[in-house]
Amino acid sequence: MVLTRHFKRSVSERIVREPSFARALLDEAAGLFLNGDPKPARLTLRELVNATVGFERLAAATGKPSKSLHRMLSATGNPSMDNLAVIFDAVRRELGVGIRVRTIRAA
Repeated sequence: MVLTRHFKRSVSERIVREPSFARALLDEAAGLFLNGDPKPARLTLRELVNATVGFERLAAATGKPSKSLHRMLSATGNPSMDNLAVIFDAVRRELGVGIRVRTIRAA
């Protein structure tokens, strides 16, 4: 699905305006990755990075080139678990949140 510029701008503005929305998107991206749905997880994380840390600051925080980070978080990206960990950590720190995993027993 191709997102229109208007939609992307609306999401970005809401991320900046509502810290709780930004935290919910981080939670959603983590949940998508953990539940085996990496493409929307990468795209959600990309929008979050664009609206918060920015790719240049993310590059400085992770020691990874900005261009590589853009590719990793694209629809066809394939970041390693190590790269995902540093990206999540940088965004988590930017938002001032911790990540806690809670398990739920399957029926």
